[in-house]
Amino acid sequence: MPIRLLLLLPLLLTNLAAADAVRPNVIVVLVDDYGWTDAACFGSRYYQTPNIDRLAKDGMRFTNGYAACTVCSPTRAALLTGQYPARLHLTDWIAGHNRPFAKLKIPDWTQQLELSTVTIAERLKSAGYATASIGKWHLGNETHFPEQHGFDLNVGGYHKGQPPSYHAPYKIPTMAEGPAGEFLTDREALEAEKFITANKDRPFFLYLPHYAVHTPIQAKAAVIAKYQAIDSSGMTHTKPEYAALVESVDDAMGHIRATLDRLKLAERTIIIFTGDNGGLLGPTSNKPLRVGKGSAYEGGVRVPWIILWPGVTKPASESAAPIMTIDIHPTVLAMTGVAADTAQPLDGVSLAEHLRGGSVPARDALFWHYPHYHPGGATPYSAVRMGDWKLIHFYEDGRDELYDLGKDLGETTDRAADEPMRAKTMRTRLDQWLATVDAQLPTPNPNFDAEKNRPQGKK
Repeated sequence: MPIRLLLLLPLLLTNLAAADAVRPNVIVVLVDDYGWTDAACFGSRYYQTPNIDRLAKDGMRFTNGYAACTVCSPTRAALLTGQYPARLHLTDWIAGHNRPFAKLKIPDWTQQLELSTVTIAERLKSAGYATASIGKWHLGNETHFPEQHGFDLNVGGYHKGQPPSYHAPYKIPTMAEGPAGEFLTDREALEAEKFITANKDRPFFLYLPHYAVHTPIQAKAAVIAKYQAIDSSGMTHTKPEYAALVESVDDAMGHIRATLDRLKLAERTIIIFTGDNGGLLGPTSNKPLRVGKGSAYEGGVRVPWIILWPGVTKPASESAAPIMTIDIHPTVLAMTGVAADTAQPLDGVSLAEHLRGGSVPARDALFWHYPHYHPGGATPYSAVRMGDWKLIHFYEDGRDELYDLGKDLGETTDRAADEPMRAKTMRTRLDQWLATVDAQLPTPNPNFDAEKNRPQGKK
């Protein structure tokens, strides 16, 4: 090596170290079964969420934010890979719902996040980031746990989709037991604090998929009592136990942001906050949206979205841009300056320029594909949103429904008969996309039995 290059080498190494030092930290918070209005800043008059509200005041709130699927596992896979669940062939919650006598037979879908896919954790780890997954995983068994997907640390993630209990003892095999009575969401926040503190001097990526607010609906007795004392007459939300569970997620956000402030990391830490699917009907309500989790309608897929990029996002800003879970992967890469894996297609688009105050990302449509049955009543469907219009194709009877979300957010009036050309154009676009991503489709079920397929208790 020439002497001149040898003399320059220390300076180059110093510059590279400095570049690593200024790379932003990234925290992605994913709340399970979190309905679109399950925070005060998204319309709830009952749930108290001051820390989530403060995040919205400090960052950008998205009013047309979506989950990649109406159930959890596919959305989680989409978040990590930037790919549609249909492309991954991971299209239902693991291990799904068996309907042997239904009209349609579901495809032979993938029931783990394949090791061949490249996750955002793997990309960031290759760039020197410390990585952690704290909370729910639900993307396969031990051979497909977070450690096999680029995470240095896994606390609480395993194959199951809900905790045996929110109160210690938790009986979660990948997390040491806490003292009796410790609350799971608090524990997740404490584990996040430990990880942040241990990696305060290097860039880190923290994926925090809370178990809350999934069933079992359990919370702290004192917080439940607080909500029981509130007169919820005339409110959309009325369930004290669920409200207290929502508040635990808000407490965790407050704890994490206090940790960032204490360690003087707040100004270089990006926070992305969203949910994995719509709220579960019963514990919560998604009004004015139609129905909820497991549904083709807005209540099943529209979720809260907030992004705080310190020094970049305008405080208290709001965007109506339609966005989806698939956008997190490319957005984080753009924010951190880390290159994408060129061998893996990305379905999502980067929101980075939009977060800087620039234009809305260029794309003509968002898509959903759920070739399954859900205990909540959903039947196999695919859907597309183009502009303010949304078309849903139902596979059992082949019908298309069309809604103008700009005028009919609750999807009360099917416009397919009134807008036949629009419906045809959107259906063609949907079919093209299904072919492009090699989506698996349901097929006629040779064991179909209408009587045996009736929901339990129905005659």
